[in-house]
Amino acid sequence: MLLSGPGLAYIGIRMKNVIERIMNLLAFLLTAGRPVTAEEIRDTVAGYDRDNDDAFHRMFERDKDLLRNMGIPLELAYTDAWEVEQGYLVDPTQYELPNIELTDEERAALWLASQVVRLGGEPTGHGALLKLGGAPLSGAGEPLAANLGLAADALETIFLAISERRSLTFTYRERDRHVHPYGLRHQRGHWYVVGQQQPGGEIRAYRVDRGSGFRAGDAGDVFERPADFSIRDALPSAPWESGSEDIKALVRFDAPVAWWAQRQLSSSAVVEEEPDGSLVAELSVANPDALIGWLLTFADQAELLTPADLRQRLVDTVRRVPG
Repeated sequence: MLLSGPGLAYIGIRMKNVIERIMNLLAFLLTAGRPVTAEEIRDTVAGYDRDNDDAFHRMFERDKDLLRNMGIPLELAYTDAWEVEQGYLVDPTQYELPNIELTDEERAALWLASQVVRLGGEPTGHGALLKLGGAPLSGAGEPLAANLGLAADALETIFLAISERRSLTFTYRERDRHVHPYGLRHQRGHWYVVGQQQPGGEIRAYRVDRGSGFRAGDAGDVFERPADFSIRDALPSAPWESGSEDIKALVRFDAPVAWWAQRQLSSSAVVEEEPDGSLVAELSVANPDALIGWLLTFADQAELLTPADLRQRLVDTVRRVPG
């Protein structure tokens, strides 16, 4: 039976409430710093029924399953040394991305590069700084929250497809995609959905705000997520690894900056150290603009050797930079 009008509106409101409650629950578990009991969650997290025990337990059991199906490491642990009562815990080290541990000098160099580089003639902002391989400095005291932004409707559809193991179709970089979605994650200011391309393709990450027309399949339980899947490992750790292109690039870094470049390369890079202390790295590039932005931070101490067409794009970008 097809729903329309009030029926669809009701489903949309329920999905939005579920997403808000799940995000509230995850934020509480990540910031508590200790195992918390179900009763603490009931009293603290907005969205749970505080008057009906059965309703709370049914809702909480569904939410736990949803978190685990999304790849979030929800664990049970004892709340004290006497091991009498157990509580729920999400270990931040198993969920969050590792700190890239930039030094003050590296942060200053990255900030300076963001001020002088112009990509396509436009002034740089936070988005361009992210493309350069770093993150802008932010003030303290910001609340821990999930900003759904303009992607809220798409996130509802993706969330439904992941939690009920439905197929997901959408348009991405002018191509139709058919994906079995395994997880959803927020990273570097953007939402990413990670899944296996169909039929039988590789596991890839897609930035939600660059897609359109997200549609979940009618049938549920159409796929099984691999037991060893980790969204933390599946999501690219370098900005140039997240995109739709498939390019192998060879880059040479001069000896004075080789240490800095090596610290920022992901584990997928194939690195060879030269006798003179320079570094040659083979990189998998899915987002050429992000790689070019990062290489510009090295000025003339990094050389893009191959492929020729990507090298020419870098040259053209440099020529557009105001002198």
